[in-house]
Amino acid sequence: MNFIKYMGRKIGVALGLTVGAVGSASAALPISATTAFTDLQVDALALVDLAWTAAVPITIAFIVLGMFKRAASSAS
Repeated sequence: MNFIKYMGRKIGVALGLTVGAVGSASAALPISATTAFTDLQVDALALVDLAWTAAVPITIAFIVLGMFKRAASSAS
């Protein structure tokens, strides 16, 4: 039983050191990769802006059509 506790303690310490080492390791990205990610982010944000400009009028059109349909069905 003492052997299991001893080995469990050793494994816990080794695991803690490994997680600490992996968490603190950070490699610098090359400049070309950083530039590519920045360009990708700019393009993605531009697409989101374009999607919002199309989504708002379409949503309003569906709301107006629904209101018209409800008014037309209640009138007849």
